[in-house]
Amino acid sequence: MKLATFNNGHPDGQLVLVNRNLTQYVHALHIAPFMQRALDTWEDSDFDLKSLAEKLEEGTVKTPVPAPFVMKNFLAPLPRAYQWLDGSAYLNHVELVRKARGAVMPPEFLTDPLMYQGGSDTMLSATSDIEVSSEDYGIDLEAEVAVITDAVPMGVSEAQAGQHILFITILNDVSLRSLIPSELSKGFGFIHGKPPTAFAPVFATPDELGDAWRDYKVHLPLRTWINNKPFGCPNAGVDMQFNFAQLIAHAAKTRPLKAGTIIGSGTVSNKDASKGFCCVAEVRMIETIESGSPKTPFLKFGDTVKVEMTDEQGNNIFGTIEQKVVQKQ
Repeated sequence: MKLATFNNGHPDGQLVLVNRNLTQYVHALHIAPFMQRALDTWEDSDFDLKSLAEKLEEGTVKTPVPAPFVMKNFLAPLPRAYQWLDGSAYLNHVELVRKARGAVMPPEFLTDPLMYQGGSDTMLSATSDIEVSSEDYGIDLEAEVAVITDAVPMGVSEAQAGQHILFITILNDVSLRSLIPSELSKGFGFIHGKPPTAFAPVFATPDELGDAWRDYKVHLPLRTWINNKPFGCPNAGVDMQFNFAQLIAHAAKTRPLKAGTIIGSGTVSNKDASKGFCCVAEVRMIETIESGSPKTPFLKFGDTVKVEMTDEQGNNIFGTIEQKVVQKQ
């Protein structure tokens, strides 16, 4: 089952069901008016949504009438979320980025996940511009996978945490690299270095990924392009130190999580650099190691980024993130 949020002018949008090949959608207003309401009442809405999804696939839905799925007409599936927690499960990315700012990776990072709490009041659509005031901020994309949970009790075990995953999606967690070091040096996390995050238009239930969803990881390449040139296709199931069950358990150690909590994987990164990259910072660090200085620039105004994940048959699973970097006036 695949869900999305139609842009009807309301901040929360309107809940819709999308068919498997992302060509049609149907409004689900009679089941839940918007995504968060469906998540809050999941025990009641799940059956009705699955029933409508089956009819949409069969082509038997007559009321409401299915419509063509056009990605620019959709908001982020959760345009404003109760909680957005982003992990950093790919230690290759952690190590490279820390090297870039002269920091050593502590040994406990192998056993204790990194995670920060991001701003969740403004979640960007897949086609929203990346608005930044200055190119001097070091504009970077970060392509990731994320899961969306139901209500998770405080102290949930890793064995039980995976059962709370309702949906999977992909995202672009934009970073302003030049602002991050000074914020982290204060020892209290970052605010300025993390502008709003953009999400693919579709949330998909784990069964939609078939065998690619196992061990609470997505075993598929996450593809990125910069200015329409292929930038990377690392496999999200490779070199992931902490799976999503572990990340959820970590997030819920001392707090319960509301239904609709989004847990990010962190930038997908493989040790095999031939697979390319999901962020510019990694390329720059490798260049620095090899030649003493970075050559690849961070994103500039007018640049475009694209993020997408397809299954083994080449079918687009979540829809495509396509954004342009623009100067905020």
